[in-house]
Amino acid sequence: MAAKERSPQTMNEWCAICGRETEHAVSLEIRTEGTNPETAHYSREPYRLTRCFGCGERRSQRMNNA
Repeated sequence: MAAKERSPQTMNEWCAICGRETEHAVSLEIRTEGTNPETAHYSREPYRLTRCFGCGERRSQRMNNA
């Protein structure tokens, strides 16, 4: 049987819920944080999204803390 090949969007990371290192889906998303439609284009920030394949736990982390 051939070994499972991971896609470029997955990586092994520590999961606090599972209590071990598990495979996670990882992606980036640009989120608008402002509520004013006139200035919304100035409030877009990158977020790193992860989802554990073991337990389904989803996390997001803001990548720019300026």
